[in-house]
Amino acid sequence: MKRIKPGLLFLFSLFSLAGFAQVSDFYDFKVKTLEGNDYDFSSLKGKKVMIVNTASKCGYTPQYEDLEKLYEQYRDDLVIIGFPANNFMNQEPGSESDIRKFCTEKYGVTFPMMEKISVKGKDIHPLYKWLTSKEKNGVMDSEVKWNFQKYLIDETGKLVDVIPPKEKPDSDKVLAWISS
Repeated sequence: MKRIKPGLLFLFSLFSLAGFAQVSDFYDFKVKTLEGNDYDFSSLKGKKVMIVNTASKCGYTPQYEDLEKLYEQYRDDLVIIGFPANNFMNQEPGSESDIRKFCTEKYGVTFPMMEKISVKGKDIHPLYKWLTSKEKNGVMDSEVKWNFQKYLIDETGKLVDVIPPKEKPDSDKVLAWISS
């Protein structure tokens, strides 16, 4: 067995202390809303969070209605955050203003909606890198399969589950998580 040279061990220790070898923190993310305003995830401490990639022209688009009802009912304990994405069959082609108008007029969405991002591929947003990589989130690897996949984050900023796109936001599993 080879021994690690003392100098290398010292460098590794420095990198670990600097956070290079540690899992990223959910609360460190800062994103932009559809309107271009800053949204700091540190404001979510102590709340459960559901992150959802959304699209306006998808068979699952009616889930906006279910998401809004869930948000209205549990808004003291749960924050739902929508991230429009155009990664699946060009189902979110609109601009931020088009998306806002659609969500508000068609579904009465009041939960936070962020700017359009990429949830997979070479241009994946850093938040979705964190959500989909065990190396970053410390819990599990996953892949965004389609629009309206839901990521559940607990009150301490830990990823706890991934809900598939076809499962409704108000499923028994999600409701049990909210009330736990």
